[in-house]
Amino acid sequence: MPEAYIIDAVRTPRGIGKTGKGALAHMHPQHLAASVLKALRERNGFDTADVDDIIWSTSMQRGTQGGDLGRMAALDAGYDVRASGVTLDRYCGGGITAVGLAAAQIMAGMEDLVIAGGSEMMSLTATLSQQEAAAGLPVYGIGSGNDRLQAVHPQSHQGVCGDAIAALEGISREELDAAGLESQRRADRAIREGRFARSIVPVVDDEGRVLLDADEYPRPQTSAEGLAQLKPAFEALARMPIDEDGTTYAGLINRKFPDLDIRPVHHAGNSSGVVDGAAALLLASKDYAARHGLKPRARIVATANIGDDPTLMLNAPVPAARKALKKAGLTKDDIDLWEINEAFAVVSEKFQRDLDLDRDKVNVNGGSIALGHPIGATGAILIGTVLDELERIGGRYGLVTMCAAGGMAPAIIIERL
Repeated sequence: MPEAYIIDAVRTPRGIGKTGKGALAHMHPQHLAASVLKALRERNGFDTADVDDIIWSTSMQRGTQGGDLGRMAALDAGYDVRASGVTLDRYCGGGITAVGLAAAQIMAGMEDLVIAGGSEMMSLTATLSQQEAAAGLPVYGIGSGNDRLQAVHPQSHQGVCGDAIAALEGISREELDAAGLESQRRADRAIREGRFARSIVPVVDDEGRVLLDADEYPRPQTSAEGLAQLKPAFEALARMPIDEDGTTYAGLINRKFPDLDIRPVHHAGNSSGVVDGAAALLLASKDYAARHGLKPRARIVATANIGDDPTLMLNAPVPAARKALKKAGLTKDDIDLWEINEAFAVVSEKFQRDLDLDRDKVNVNGGSIALGHPIGATGAILIGTVLDELERIGGRYGLVTMCAAGGMAPAIIIERL
């Protein structure tokens, strides 16, 4: 089977995802996505007419973030009109899925040069979600307001699911706060040591003025004492009636776990940050890379997708990782670095416990608690992050996975070349 090589990986800095506060929040989503497409072209010098497809991930495809960002961003970036594009949604997992599909096209011999990535303007999606909720529409991504589906597979709010999993697993708030603090510490070290420098590309406006050239969200001043004082984020939400029958988000989970006492343990300091951002990877076949003088940095070893309990929503990364390892013929001991998206601290904490991992190999440069989680982009960001770190330490294999709404998880294993 032909190999799929990663030639390059770039990302924007992550800007605070609040209108009026974030450096990127006023941008058009197409322009933000175009930033990384331009960077790939400038760094690697390929002919954009050779790009067979651009596989893009954006979760909330609404308003200016709708309309096939993969194609529109390519046009905004000045790519040749022959560079096609498609946009997909696997909620938080879309960025990994985009790279997996790009690799599959190349490994099947159907394509030679594909760009995969994603973007999310969380500043925009927060506003859209508020408008939809005010209009009486269902919360985005949670059961889609389908009463029949909710009767069979109750789907709650993801934050309440995180609290429920912590209760089921016996993981305390103190342990989750410690994970949040460690994420900030590791991200601060990575930034100070320039570990993200190879992948980050500045975002500029139409006049060439730099809008953001470094991650905006991290809080290196975070302390254990400060985290302990934060109020739980989902306590009121868990008890809030969401329909005429008085059903609550906690009640949806209790339909399946009737004896579970869901105690609020997650808050802004141990949950992923709301940010704007984009990322893209350039993938090529061995033949195309050789003919055009492109030096591969890594190869795709295996990809996997799996579903798990949609009521708990966040537990699929472990089976996804196991599935990817089995496909690759590897064991956990073969993996030098793991990137497990910190949607909530309980996700990465449970993952490390279930697989009994060496914590010094997991999210070594911090995660989404410290750096933020631009939904459709995060998977692509993490693949670039693990590649950069494999090169820095001379490692061989990296595994990336993340939970996604609906109880899903994609996973991918790459090998540094």
